[in-house]
Amino acid sequence: MIAHSVDDPFYYLHNFREVLGWVGQRYADLLDDQERAFITRFTGLPVSAQGLLVRMVMRKGEHFRSDKLVYAEVGDIDAALAPLLALGWVDGEPCLTLEQLGALLRKDELASVFADRLARPRSGKADLLAQLQALQLAPRPMAAWYPGFPVRIVHWQLQALCDRLRLLFFGNLHQDWSDFVLADLGLLRYEQVAFSDDSRALRRRGDVDLAVALHQSAEWLEQGVAPAQVLAALHGFDSDNPWLARRRARLLFSLGQHCERLGDWDLALQVYAGCAHPEARIRQVRVLERSEQWPQAHALASSLAAEPANALERQALERMLPRLARKLGGPPQPRRRQGAVTLIELTLPAEHSQLGVEEAVRSHLEQAGGIARYVENTLFNSLFGLLCWDAIFAPVPGAFFHPFQAGPQDLHDADFQLRRGELFERCLGRLDDGSYRQAMRDCYVAKQGLQSPFVFWEMLDEALLEQALACLPPEHLKACFQRLLQDIRHNRAGMPDLIQFWPQEGRYRMIEVKGPGDRLQDNQLRWLEFCQAHGLPVAVCQVRWQGPQT
Repeated sequence: MIAHSVDDPFYYLHNFREVLGWVGQRYADLLDDQERAFITRFTGLPVSAQGLLVRMVMRKGEHFRSDKLVYAEVGDIDAALAPLLALGWVDGEPCLTLEQLGALLRKDELASVFADRLARPRSGKADLLAQLQALQLAPRPMAAWYPGFPVRIVHWQLQALCDRLRLLFFGNLHQDWSDFVLADLGLLRYEQVAFSDDSRALRRRGDVDLAVALHQSAEWLEQGVAPAQVLAALHGFDSDNPWLARRRARLLFSLGQHCERLGDWDLALQVYAGCAHPEARIRQVRVLERSEQWPQAHALASSLAAEPANALERQALERMLPRLARKLGGPPQPRRRQGAVTLIELTLPAEHSQLGVEEAVRSHLEQAGGIARYVENTLFNSLFGLLCWDAIFAPVPGAFFHPFQAGPQDLHDADFQLRRGELFERCLGRLDDGSYRQAMRDCYVAKQGLQSPFVFWEMLDEALLEQALACLPPEHLKACFQRLLQDIRHNRAGMPDLIQFWPQEGRYRMIEVKGPGDRLQDNQLRWLEFCQAHGLPVAVCQVRWQGPQT
């Protein structure tokens, strides 16, 4: 797509036209008659009317005061509104509820309109509205609310249609028009992936309707609508579209968590039972445990333990099963012991706490020799992203479908690696034949600054890259990358805070830092266990402060 300079006063209009062209070309078979007519008629509008329309699309809400629609490039507001009013896309005399009126009027205007009905006219705006709501006033046009109001109120009526077009373009309703602006400013740059007909996320008109329904249900949940009502809205959801199935699973998982917070155990179990989210199974056990259904919880946990879905589930079950066995009166069950991790105990001057515990330890270690860097999850993820760039950004069907994607849509799917099997095999094979160093260097230069779900450009400077390539054995990199691919959602986090390099010796050590009172998190424990099992040098540094902290 063409980048338009924000110096052009109509840059936003050019971007909107790009979207209409993209959607009209790639999704022509999914558009309904109203959407097709909108695209056709929009192109025939005067530029000022087009600009005003897009300004309203990009603003919050659907009701606007004419004195708030003043844009130099648009010019005369009445002239720009006229074609939109003629098409019926804008209502020039909308019927307004009290809440809508309150959102449009200033406090002094509201107090003036209802001066004879307010017991406390000098109160804040929220209180004024509360007083008026008690009167249960019926909706009416602005002329009836406020005769002679000098400002015109208009209602933009096609926001839902434009949201559907935005959905078709972005593949979601979370991204908005600001993505264009950031790209135009050069703040965000994206990998250019080839798009094919089978790369579309939405393939049938029914997919569009289901996507809109899912988004609406998610908004209801955020707005506090009763979980049972949200679940009822999802009844009958039926689609073989994996993109929609992922979104439904995430929504159901959020719904189940909301039910847990409310203590509605039965509904939580019902939701999780029909949820394909990877953590739904373990949540069922937790709900049964929290609702004191010990036999059912133990039976389900035992069943899952026979074949845990991933390391996270296995770790959770290892903790839950002994606890549940005790609840049922069984004999104590020893928990699986983890191997001892090298422990570094440091007592540092209390004034160093101002640096932060990680930086204080990094500085201390570096004074003892070698190079110490604070990397946490960024280094190994970045190296993986550089080595496997071509596999990650491969034009796999359903993975990329608009030019503003930082990564593939199926990144967290269980078959993410499988769908790119040969490509990942080729990338990881470079660790075996020794070509990985040059491959990473080449990618670092060629893709510098492009958005990536793995590469942290602001952290990965050339010096750190060279230190890592000199000190990290390829077999260690391969083991970490394979673990990452097993469960990207959970395994991309929890890595140790610091890494030490001794370039002349070609060795390294990872260090997880813990300050006073801090403890290892579950994902950190899983990474430590993995490092021990595969011979990766790792230690835990426990810090104490000497003297009073400032």
